[in-house]
Amino acid sequence: MARRVLLVNKFYYPRGGDCVVVLNTEALLRAHGVEAQVFAMQYPDNLPADYDRLFASNVSFGGSPAQMWQALQRTLGRGDVVKRFEQMLDDFKPDVVHLHNVHSYLSPVVGQIAHRRGLRVVWTLHDYKLLCPRYDCRRDDKPCTLCYGGAKRNVITHRCMKQSLPASVVAWIEAVKWNRKALSRNTDLFICPSQFMAQQMQQGGFDSGKMLVLNNFLDPVKR
Repeated sequence: MARRVLLVNKFYYPRGGDCVVVLNTEALLRAHGVEAQVFAMQYPDNLPADYDRLFASNVSFGGSPAQMWQALQRTLGRGDVVKRFEQMLDDFKPDVVHLHNVHSYLSPVVGQIAHRRGLRVVWTLHDYKLLCPRYDCRRDDKPCTLCYGGAKRNVITHRCMKQSLPASVVAWIEAVKWNRKALSRNTDLFICPSQFMAQQMQQGGFDSGKMLVLNNFLDPVKR
């Protein structure tokens, strides 16, 4: 059993469903004697964390040209996120790195770094980003699987990201950089919260042997 688990997510406060899952997972692990810590992006609303001094710097996709350039570099796994995550691994020394929502604001480079160090990497999926550059597998308000085959250029052709060509180009660059082969190579196990998601991942070419269906849990005390 792993004694030290590092949870990785873009934000560290109850911003949305993925963040709530991270917070609940952290509490559950600690309640069972597992030492759990978090790595995230610096953000004003974040909760206090033992290692928040090492969190990656805040990036914005809607700021000045300089800020947008910094954000683009982050999607490619460049900048201070590499140094800070490596320092996090050096200081905390986890047995398992548990990824959640990491694209864009952190980037899958964190999984790559952990894998290269020989650590176990598991990834709980909260959306369809690994299959679809715009996260939700929808186009013109209808289901879309055009990018399942690997031709991510469809995101540009149809301007899927916010109906914006620049935003769609950024999404395409990110999808090409962090393609199925790279993501699979750096991840030991993909956790799918539903059987439907697991089926979609398989349809998109991901190895079923690397997938586990595990529903998100609820804390009955907090309900």
